[in-house]
Amino acid sequence: MTGTKTDSIFNSKEVNKKEQFNGKWNMDKVLLRTFALITCIKALLIPCYYSTDFEVHRNWLAITYSLPIKEWYINAKSQWTLDYPPFFAWFEYALSQVACLFDKEMLKIDNLNYASPTTIYFQRTTVILSDIMFAYGIRELGEVFYKSYNSYCIFIFLSLCNIGLLIVDHIHFQYNGFLLGFLLLSIAKVSKTWNQVSMLQGAACFAILLNLKHIYLYVAPAYIVWLLKSYCINNGQFFKRIFILATIIATILILSFGPFINQLPQIISRLFPFKRGLVHAYWAANGWALYITTDKILSIIWKYLGWIKIVKSAVMTGGLVQEEIFIVLPTPRPIITFILTFVGMLPALYILLCKKSAITSKHFVRCLVLCALTSFIFGWHVHEKAILTAIVPLCVLATVDINDARIYIILSSAGYTSLLPLLYPDNLTPLKLLLLILHIFSTNLILQYQFKKPLLYLHELLYIKLLPLIAVYESVLHKHFFSDNLPFLPLALISIYCAIGIIYSWFLSYYYLLCDNDNKKRRTKKE
Repeated sequence: MTGTKTDSIFNSKEVNKKEQFNGKWNMDKVLLRTFALITCIKALLIPCYYSTDFEVHRNWLAITYSLPIKEWYINAKSQWTLDYPPFFAWFEYALSQVACLFDKEMLKIDNLNYASPTTIYFQRTTVILSDIMFAYGIRELGEVFYKSYNSYCIFIFLSLCNIGLLIVDHIHFQYNGFLLGFLLLSIAKVSKTWNQVSMLQGAACFAILLNLKHIYLYVAPAYIVWLLKSYCINNGQFFKRIFILATIIATILILSFGPFINQLPQIISRLFPFKRGLVHAYWAANGWALYITTDKILSIIWKYLGWIKIVKSAVMTGGLVQEEIFIVLPTPRPIITFILTFVGMLPALYILLCKKSAITSKHFVRCLVLCALTSFIFGWHVHEKAILTAIVPLCVLATVDINDARIYIILSSAGYTSLLPLLYPDNLTPLKLLLLILHIFSTNLILQYQFKKPLLYLHELLYIKLLPLIAVYESVLHKHFFSDNLPFLPLALISIYCAIGIIYSWFLSYYYLLCDNDNKKRRTKKE
């Protein structure tokens, strides 16, 4: 009898292992097939228009290949100087060692704006191949967060079929997919609170990410609080664990900046160019777009009432990177934007740190998304592409929580619409409108199927439906009505309208976070 029981237990364990293996393999197959399909679409986009960022990265290839390390952050022959942290410079150096096998002309410092067919195919291919890191991050995060096959498949779809990354990386030209892969991997690692080694690996991954692109400082406060709460405080070895974390981060910083110690002032000035002004080339769809618009409207009213004599054409509407002069409202300074950003993050960080009931990795991701959104809305010289830092992590929650799904639909639709002006050539108009409509339709359909009910209120649905019309006006109707006059109006309109949806999503995220916290407090008191 004992032998029979032992055999049956052994057999059941073997069956469970096989089922787990089959389940993981089925999920991996979905990931691989989706990734292969999206890669084919990316390959079709290779001949498309590319932005000045293409020349930026080609110049960085040339700098890291042709010049000694001591000149990487000093060279200014091109206006597109190296202004990413050192690990990204080494990433460009690694690419340059392969690039020399295809076309050495692209690696010459003097070949400004060089774009041979070989160069175009090489650089486009490096972006496509580097997205393997994004797929890997999705896989690791999916294993941590999902037991349901359907939820995992939806997460894969929302993440990989990301029109924002198609626009920014595979047409406009950047390496955001590669960097977001590191972000997702670090989230997956630090979410394994039962595994100390994994949490340290996650902290190291995030430190590496910061040394690849410093924009991820936006979400660093969420990591700091989460690691303090889940790794350091709750285990009775606070000082030892703080020391371990500090040692890991310091080691990565030394490896990153050590070889460039003599260029440190130059690196810092390039990483944090406060002289570039409050807003980027065209307004990111954030709080400052609404602030600038308010100043414009008030200046016209003030002039009509005779309170001011001359309304100077404010330079922030010229689409150029420069400092702004406001007419009526106070001109914000970098310190003001920093204070607003910090204060905007504080409630989410406080709840994550001081929550008495058990916190989970979902609370961490929610706090991370709020930090990213707050930095995007209130930050200094925010790039419109930074909205991806909030949208991509939100995919994790959108598949399992109905409130997060509702926020995701609004935020992603507004955020992706705000990226469309990056594709300004007329021949790309049908493509970008098709991408936006497909995204809005498919996201609504899939998440409604997941939660078995409509997710948006009437006013939210109307807002979403108007987004394609705003995009049509920006791309087609404005030129029809105004020809070459008022060239910045369509950009301003799309930034303002999308900013409303993004800020609304931020308020909604905070509303649900605070309501959830209050409800749990009431339940705890009753118990």
